[in-house]
Amino acid sequence: MSSPTKMRASVTNGVTEVRALMQHEMETGRRKDETGKLVPAWYITDFNVLHNGRTVLEGQFGTSVSKNPFLVFRFKGGKAGDKLSLSWTDNRGEKRTDEAEIS
Repeated sequence: MSSPTKMRASVTNGVTEVRALMQHEMETGRRKDETGKLVPAWYITDFNVLHNGRTVLEGQFGTSVSKNPFLVFRFKGGKAGDKLSLSWTDNRGEKRTDEAEIS
């Protein structure tokens, strides 16, 4: 199982800035292990960020995204105390959802 996503969010002048570090190995499927065998591909395929249940960001990743993807984005309408939720799914079907509160 993966580690929790680290998220921080703050509001300045009505704009919420979110920083999220998604803990995932993100294997391309092209790297070889010590014995010369290919390490199977393992990467986040889809992610979604909700603010109080409303989608504020969604996207897709592929094999070219590095280990532990880091996102920074902004949206209007958040306020201190509101809830953010970041969910992702990988190509093996593993899913993770983590929450944070806007400060």
